[in-house]
Amino acid sequence: MKKGRLEAFSDGVIAIIITIMVLELKVPEHGDDLKALIPTLPFFLSYLLSFVNVGIYWNNHHHMLYVVNSITGGVLWANLNFLFWLSLIPVGTEWMANNHFAAIPTAVYGVILIMCAVSYILLAYILASHCGKNSELAQILDKDWKGKLSVAIYIIGAISALWYPYVACALYVVVACIWFIPDRRIEKKIIHKGISPTEE
Repeated sequence: MKKGRLEAFSDGVIAIIITIMVLELKVPEHGDDLKALIPTLPFFLSYLLSFVNVGIYWNNHHHMLYVVNSITGGVLWANLNFLFWLSLIPVGTEWMANNHFAAIPTAVYGVILIMCAVSYILLAYILASHCGKNSELAQILDKDWKGKLSVAIYIIGAISALWYPYVACALYVVVACIWFIPDRRIEKKIIHKGISPTEE
């Protein structure tokens, strides 16, 4: 199967997720100075973290599919599984923000991040299996230390959130920093081809 519809559908879902999150930002009910924004700070910080996470997934999802020529039914289901967990980020974001980074909401947010990471890794390996062990994607995933490290940090963060929510948030930020730059292995493959991913 061709990958075009999967890419278009995924882009649409991710765009909706970001839209839902920004609509949850609270506008100050009273006041017209900077002090009026202080109560909205938890919402903004939660939104910023979630926006960066969703943006990172969109970026890497785009790059991963760029080195793939076709997909299977299994890939479609794995992608839907990934989008399901990604679509829960706005829920976790709002709950965590409404409760000012309380223990349980922050831990649940961490669990959502864990499932997003695991489902993305599952999607990547199903794609690699379809493409073959000698494919570009399989070679790129051969030493996927970032993916494994991210899941480990998320698990530590989600558990620590039960006692130290702000430490958990710091760990979630650490993972975002690790992934902020798209996988250089894929970038090198694209550059080696002499084609920009924006030319698709």
